[in-house]
Amino acid sequence: MKTIFAVSSGRPPAAIAVVRISGPNAFAAAQALAGPLPAPRHASLRGLRDAGGALLDRALVIVFPGPNTATGEDLVELHCHGGRAVIAAVEQALSAVAGLRPAEPGEFTRRALTNGRIDLTEAEGLADLLEAETEGQRVAAMTAAEGRVSQAVRGWMDSVAMLSARIEAMLDFADEDDVASDSAAFEAIVAGVSALAGEIETVIAAPPVERLKDGLRVVIGGPPNSGKSTLLNLLGERDAAIVSPISGTTRDRIELPVTRDGVAYVLTDTAGLIDTQDPIEAIGVTRAEDALAAADIVLWLADTPPPRADAIWIHARADLPGRGAIPQGRALAIAQTDRGSLDRLWAALHARAAAMLPRSDAIALKAHQRRQCALAVEALHYAGSDALILAEHLRQARAILAGVLGLDATGEMLDALFGRFCIGK
Repeated sequence: MKTIFAVSSGRPPAAIAVVRISGPNAFAAAQALAGPLPAPRHASLRGLRDAGGALLDRALVIVFPGPNTATGEDLVELHCHGGRAVIAAVEQALSAVAGLRPAEPGEFTRRALTNGRIDLTEAEGLADLLEAETEGQRVAAMTAAEGRVSQAVRGWMDSVAMLSARIEAMLDFADEDDVASDSAAFEAIVAGVSALAGEIETVIAAPPVERLKDGLRVVIGGPPNSGKSTLLNLLGERDAAIVSPISGTTRDRIELPVTRDGVAYVLTDTAGLIDTQDPIEAIGVTRAEDALAAADIVLWLADTPPPRADAIWIHARADLPGRGAIPQGRALAIAQTDRGSLDRLWAALHARAAAMLPRSDAIALKAHQRRQCALAVEALHYAGSDALILAEHLRQARAILAGVLGLDATGEMLDALFGRFCIGK
């Protein structure tokens, strides 16, 4: 395997740039530039020189012998001055060393996975951490990167292995005195399998992690001229939608991503719901109805009851003459001139969001992880009385759970994952 190198800190110019070298020739390459290397895991100042002896930079050099390193290989870090010319000169000198090449995007992390330093769930957590834009996304990504999902799945695999051992013993050593093989023993194993399936189902049913990244879909609905576009602009704090007294100004959905208190939302303005013969307007109404049906949260601005029982029914335009009193059934009133009314609406949205998003202390699965775990649960749901078939179901469940950790990952799948990383990670 080739030795790779890349800048692992931010791209220059910067105060400091960390050039990482990983692979079998990492120490030899570092020695070619820096001379005698310091003791492992001790930072020491060295002059970096090219093959002709010209001084390139004075840098801190740290060596990490494998396999207890980030990549599982011998690894060296050069903490250089972060100027573009400095880094270009150091990279050129490394390129001239035999057996070295520049790293591809995500290649350091991919080697960590290949060498067993992390599993697939932790690698996916790292990818999410690099892309995190909100506090909620950061916490969920850190939880996965630190191995919480991995620990849960490995625990389930261990439980399956224990149950498999008991059923295999029943099949292979039924004549031994110390192996229980009667119907009571079989039922006890089945009960254990059922309890494990229930444990996994509880995690599957928890709020999905995708909501943290994609944002909660908040759809504003109601008839024409009920204040939907005005409310969208107020919540988004910019003029994203055209507001006019002309009925039917909004003919299609307008989406506005907003982050509030560390939570990502996608606010959606919709066409006014109305019976119409205009074919274009009818398309807008259909799209509005679809958006309302698919919304995580509906803000309903009509004077008629909302189409969904879980909608937040709002008394809009409360600052207009004759609309000062809040009618029965409305959760709250919104007045364009009352900033406090918007704060109360945000508080209501945040309370709903808290119940829809993964808790910071909970295990949150990605969509493909939920699908794999659901298949494992399906394999565990065995209602028969044949020990041989139950043993096969347990083998299937364990193989599926191993797939969550990437133990059967294909090259194409890994290419797709590590393509999300930057060079140097």
